[in-house]
Amino acid sequence: MLEISFAKAVLPKGGVMILPLAEGAKLHGLAAALDKLLGNAVKRGMEAARFTGKAGAQAMLLSPKAGFARVLVLGTGKAESFDAKAAEALGGAVVAALAKEAEVVVLADEMDPALAAHIGLGGRLKSYRFDKYRTTLKDDERAKLGKLTILSSDAAQAAAAYAPLSAVAHGVEVTRDLVTEPANVLYPEEFADRCLALKKLGVKVEIFDKKDLEKLGFGSMLSVSWGSAREPRMVVMQWLGASGGLGADGKKVKKPVDPIAFIGKGVTFDTGGISIKPAAGMEDMKWDMAGAGTVTGLMAALAGRKARVDAVGLIGLVENMPSGTAVRPGDVVKSYSGQTVEILNTDAEGRLVLADVLYYAQERFAPKYMVDLATLTGAIIVGLGHEYAGLFSNDDTLADFLIAAGKATGEGVWRMPLAPVGESYDKNLNSAIADVQNIGGGRAGGSITAAQFLQRFVNGKPWAHLDIAGMAWATKEGPTMPKGASAFGVRLLDRLVAMNFEG
Repeated sequence: MLEISFAKAVLPKGGVMILPLAEGAKLHGLAAALDKLLGNAVKRGMEAARFTGKAGAQAMLLSPKAGFARVLVLGTGKAESFDAKAAEALGGAVVAALAKEAEVVVLADEMDPALAAHIGLGGRLKSYRFDKYRTTLKDDERAKLGKLTILSSDAAQAAAAYAPLSAVAHGVEVTRDLVTEPANVLYPEEFADRCLALKKLGVKVEIFDKKDLEKLGFGSMLSVSWGSAREPRMVVMQWLGASGGLGADGKKVKKPVDPIAFIGKGVTFDTGGISIKPAAGMEDMKWDMAGAGTVTGLMAALAGRKARVDAVGLIGLVENMPSGTAVRPGDVVKSYSGQTVEILNTDAEGRLVLADVLYYAQERFAPKYMVDLATLTGAIIVGLGHEYAGLFSNDDTLADFLIAAGKATGEGVWRMPLAPVGESYDKNLNSAIADVQNIGGGRAGGSITAAQFLQRFVNGKPWAHLDIAGMAWATKEGPTMPKGASAFGVRLLDRLVAMNFEG
């Protein structure tokens, strides 16, 4: 993990220096002092590189003076547009450009300390690597950057601003680790056991095994697991950051007070079951548990920064495999809600998991709002590509909250249609022999009918569904994200809480 630190605005005697500079800006403060020390080499290097200060522009000086290995001038764009997201992108650019250095120093003495903190966040997010199973990497293939020091006009203020951001970064890392693990390592039982680590942060963790789920009557979720040798699990995580576990009378309570509930789909591997998927690309289905991974990372983030909110995270963990005991197309099962479900396609399994967990969440905790996340449909990728997650909601206020949080963090969501139960899209789910069928009548509107199915299990509770199938895994790098698991939703939902639900 990249170490982020903040120090007084005193020019170092050497090392690798980073100079952020806006469009049209002149060298000031420590940057000007460094240029003077180097005999105006910084200005000459900028002129030679035709550096303009546009976002992403670079001018590199190699060994400008004894003791100084490199000086990198990085463009930050227009000064008036340099916000938290731009600062994070700057931190990511530093890591991308200087990953082979052991330590770098950013001269941010002319910058608001809060923005300096976001440089640190961007650097840490970009530095993530998952090399756990790579045993033949050569030294020149390994990232060496271990420390990023940011010089600030108020180092203490910058460090204080970074502390909660560090907790969120840890949550992102938790999610990325979970989503990246192969399915032979991360199966339902192992995933559940890893959630126990959150106890160190003050999160209450309960694990429900197969017998517990059978006793509860989770017939919909359990049916997905019938074909697998791996038994299912449900994990319930509680963070009591607002009530402190105390009721209005000051006495201890057994459950959170008016919590926000986050529910995640956790299919640790999805073959499609009897309705088996094509072989090409099936390896990607190890990350069909990304919704559950995001909820776990979010709970780590909220607890890590001591968020003043009561929040519950519930994840349903199963493996969907074909076998002689697997659920068949045409089977009818009874869900926890009491509704019967005709399973027409065993590859529409995530909604079967969420149906039981959603109903359990609202029955047990009576949450103020519920948000579920799932890599639910390929149809959402057809509709939105890899730019936005699909947002479906029965509550305009919650939808607006999520859209605003998405804009603030860069984790965008796009609202999609959702009809009331019994109307338009929803009618496609009416079964001839059961209360509901798990797919619509055809391929049209697949992500919408999936959301409509879930809505039948929320009982009118204010709720939003995020279809993150196009966002959970990145095939190309982003400003603060390497290729691979994105942990989409951790920062989005943390910001949702921070902007709207903390007292």
